Amino acid sequence: MMARKSAGLGERHRKIMKFLTDFQDNNGYSPSIREIGESIGVNSTSLVDYYLKQLEQMGMIQRDDHISRSIRILQPLQPLQPALGERAMEAARRVAETAADVFRVPLLGRIVASEPIPIPPSDLSYFDPESSVEIARSLLPAREKMTELFALEVQGDSMIDAMIYDGDIVIMKPAQEAKNGEMVAVWLDKNDETTLKYFYRENNRVRLQPANPNMLPIYVDDPRQLRIMGKVVMVIRQVKKMPRSLAA
Repeated sequence: MMARKSAGLGERHRKIMKFLTDFQDNNGYSPSIREIGESIGVNSTSLVDYYLKQLEQMGMIQRDDHISRSIRILQPLQPLQPALGERAMEAARRVAETAADVFRVPLLGRIVASEPIPIPPSDLSYFDPESSVEIARSLLPAREKMTELFALEVQGDSMIDAMIYDGDIVIMKPAQEAKNGEMVAVWLDKNDETTLKYFYRENNRVRLQPANPNMLPIYVDDPRQLRIMGKVVMVIRQVKKMPRSLAA
């Protein structure tokens, strides 16, 4: 029975299970999400947590979401064996569905989360055309169209109270308008500047509000000088960038 359940695991599930087993054997306690992500080459804590939740649903592990390093292995990882019978076929089907749920979003460049600064044209092509980030479809709102999404790397710390840190990735959907309180990527035409801020329309001007008490809002007196490029729909925490205390 256990061999069949392990046989239904995807490649990353198996890598996580092996790392968990080896780490606990060597240290006597379970690894952090940051350490698990590094072991499988995934920087997103959301994606690591997604795989861990799947392993919980499979009955492979147990953990307490409120306690760091609380993972307990319930089923040892079994060697790969040929799939046999209806249960094995069902496990293979679930794995195929899981693989289909993870898709790639193109990483187009950087967005500044600080005082707006000029972005040279060369910076727009900083990332290779093949650059992308992996996201589990189930982590996004159902209404979002996958083909329209794009990703930007955050530079700066003006949005730290919104839990967005330097080096994190924001998933954006194209937009030309925004409601008050929405987080947007904007382009300021006057000086060819770009920034990530909360959007507020006040009388005849626009306020771009940072999420950092040490930074002042930016006021745009002529809204025609501001272009909304997209709205934030998801933040991907980069485990190598975030404070160690938050990654645990």
